Amino acid sequence: MTDKVQKNKVQKNKKISLIFLAILSIFISVYVAGNYYVGLRFFQSLTNLIEPHSLLYWTCYSLLATSFFASRLGKRFYPGYVNDLISVAGDYWLAAIYYSFLMWIVMDILHHLTNLIFPTTQIIQYPSFYWGFLVLSLVFLLLIYGTWNANNPQVVHYDITIKKRVQNLSEIHAVMVSDIHLGLVVDNDRLDAMVSRINELDPDIVILAGDIIDEDVRFFANNKMPEILKKLRSRYGVYAVLGNHEYIGGNSELAIEYLQQAGINVLVDQCMKINNQFYIIGRDDRTAGRMFGKARLELSSLIEEIDNNLPIILLDHQPVNLEEGQRNGVDLQLSGHTHNGQFFPNNLIAKHIFENSWGYLRKGEYQIVVSSGFGTWGPPIRIGSNSEITDLTIYFEK
Repeated sequence: MTDKVQKNKVQKNKKISLIFLAILSIFISVYVAGNYYVGLRFFQSLTNLIEPHSLLYWTCYSLLATSFFASRLGKRFYPGYVNDLISVAGDYWLAAIYYSFLMWIVMDILHHLTNLIFPTTQIIQYPSFYWGFLVLSLVFLLLIYGTWNANNPQVVHYDITIKKRVQNLSEIHAVMVSDIHLGLVVDNDRLDAMVSRINELDPDIVILAGDIIDEDVRFFANNKMPEILKKLRSRYGVYAVLGNHEYIGGNSELAIEYLQQAGINVLVDQCMKINNQFYIIGRDDRTAGRMFGKARLELSSLIEEIDNNLPIILLDHQPVNLEEGQRNGVDLQLSGHTHNGQFFPNNLIAKHIFENSWGYLRKGEYQIVVSSGFGTWGPPIRIGSNSEITDLTIYFEK
């Protein structure tokens, strides 16, 4: 490697680091401001219950507000059962503060509108105990429902037709799962249930479309999760691509090693011809380039030597730049990453960020299915979206 190339690589990595720090700073600033706003509104509403223990209130509130970040640091320096509890508390706190923030914003707006319409009359005392109790109750109910919903995945079925003839093969039955996020929340019991559910569907091929591991590869290995994944059964095998979380965890190569030990074909910018009848192409995740300067190969270079008369199924964790797949003759793309927003109203935002944030989309002969994912990131809840296993019957033109 020349000095010039090395210098450019260093500069690029520095730029990526600066961008990451800028985004992190903005996130922390917004997070602190939002937490203070919610904490103040609850304090104002529940003053009669809190006083004369306001110091205790703010101390406990601050501990909960920082639990998400504290558990991430604790994972490195003080791992163990206590840190796991703090981690779960921090994840739930993210959801609780998010919905509390939205509710208080709506109530503040309604309060100010009421004052504008009836300027001389104090119709409703605000904030008051009743408003605080209402917000707490609604958030509590949402967390209960969201937890139940996240732990009860649905099987979503799609019929796909690819207009290519395949000798001695009229259809294949594929099952795709994305964003499992195996770790503390999506544990061995849930993984075992997922594997059993997939095997009950009796697929010809199983696809794992990225974010299989929730960052901590050693937790994944130490809890013998590869042994559970090894129980997956299908005619043509199990194929996987990496997602952004395998790279965020910093041990993508180790993740590949453990997944391969589980009998999974991990495709990192690779193409495989299955039974001389169709192709599976697995792309490296875009995060590899953003975090480590490891640019993934162009799709055109992955398909330049394949037989375009056979069906081409592309696995790409993030459903972006869809025109690239269409331009290069891909028949079917399978993706995840979006979680379909995971909880409302993020699902509405996701629709504006991604051309296809969830479900099926057709662009000419190019088709894409995006899964909302099996697991969750952060808050182990789903509101306005569902955990799912994607069941596909792919027909080939006779």
